[in-house]
Amino acid sequence: MSQEILRTKVKDLLAKAPGEDVLAKGWVRTKRGNKEIAFIALNDGSTINNIQIVVDKTATDAELLAKVTTGACIAVRGKLVESIGSGQAVEIQASEIEVLGECDPVRYPLQKKDTTFEYLRTVAHMRPRTNTFGAVLRLRSQMAFAIHEYFHSKGFVYLHTPLITAADAEGAGNMFQVTTLDLLNIPKDKKGGVDFSKDFFGKRTSLTVSGQLEGELGATALGEIYTFGPTFRAENSNTPRHLAEFWMIEPEMAFYDIKDNMALAEDFIKSLVRYALENCHDDLKFLNDRYDNELLDRLQSVVNTEFKILTYTEGIEILEKAVADGHKFEYPVSWGVDLQSEHERYLVEQHFGRPVILTDYPKDIKAFYMKQNEDGKTVRAMDVLFPKIGEIIGGSEREADYGKLDARIDELGMSRRTLEWYLDTRRFGSCPHSGFGLGFERLLLFITGMQNIRDVIPFPRTPKNAEF
Repeated sequence: MSQEILRTKVKDLLAKAPGEDVLAKGWVRTKRGNKEIAFIALNDGSTINNIQIVVDKTATDAELLAKVTTGACIAVRGKLVESIGSGQAVEIQASEIEVLGECDPVRYPLQKKDTTFEYLRTVAHMRPRTNTFGAVLRLRSQMAFAIHEYFHSKGFVYLHTPLITAADAEGAGNMFQVTTLDLLNIPKDKKGGVDFSKDFFGKRTSLTVSGQLEGELGATALGEIYTFGPTFRAENSNTPRHLAEFWMIEPEMAFYDIKDNMALAEDFIKSLVRYALENCHDDLKFLNDRYDNELLDRLQSVVNTEFKILTYTEGIEILEKAVADGHKFEYPVSWGVDLQSEHERYLVEQHFGRPVILTDYPKDIKAFYMKQNEDGKTVRAMDVLFPKIGEIIGGSEREADYGKLDARIDELGMSRRTLEWYLDTRRFGSCPHSGFGLGFERLLLFITGMQNIRDVIPFPRTPKNAEF
């Protein structure tokens, strides 16, 4: 094929005026037609929209055209002309077609009939070619860019925190161990335990569950930082809201108290939703029209609504009154319980009708590093609760007092050996500071309207599943 014309992406072709000679490359979504003319819908991933290729069968090799099947990769040269059909302003009148990659129409995993999300997870290496997952992955990319842009515009430093760590930031013990030891011949110490001194790092190490602790080190030197990277939790959970590998955005800010923290979290998430509405309209409209006709309205409502702030205790009182009035929850409600998604969604969707920031949780259900309130029972935690999702952001003002943090570590029986470096930030120039974590996939669930967190990450990692 002649190379005098450079390839133009489908997204750009659809925005051009008719009249040019063009070259398009992509994958065939559909082919239809009659004896004289074939109509090919071509997509190259740059947009949810296809460009129509019109082929004169009488002037095209029949054997070549037979290879142009759904899923095949082709290059098309021709003239961009005004479309006489509905659905597109321009189309390509093909003058030359080259098949770059044939596709067996019988074995192709993505057939014309509707396929379930469950099936598509079994062919996750192919599902990006579907309209739905093309839209989701473009939105994922756009949201990642928007996150970096937001923090960069506010002067935050992007800090790369380690994926391999000896510290358990959450204290829950659900960590994937990292080792080079021979599992068939594990070295033992004098007490009969695993001799980690023989391991690669000379100590027990795991994949991180959070970059927060190291993020705090950055904040107490650089002022305001954020991390954005993968985290790992070996939690044996198969719910639509849990993954073993997922991405977290974790800002940490020196001199921020809990109120500053809440204000930043609200502004941050509103900014991301606004960015999606302004820059991803075609993909959002497709998802809105195809799966969730309230999606665009729900996104717009977040941007235009002030979040409701209330304490955990006030939230429990509302939930207890709902139970007294006859509302049925699967999980019981009482002061001190860790709220479930159904409780969070009741507050957001039924009681207040807007996002909620819940504060001042019982210290016994929150992490060791959260600043303790004077009542001795609660900590300055904050969770941002969203419709359809429940908790989307979790954060707190951090405990800056060395004595209180030290006592809390002992109270919980945590390993001081792996946390001495963290305690140094309270020994040497401690300062008030706060931060939060936003689960990237939970944000994408809200942005896309998808129902299962496995459908907003390219290759989900869940119990008994590490395919592709």
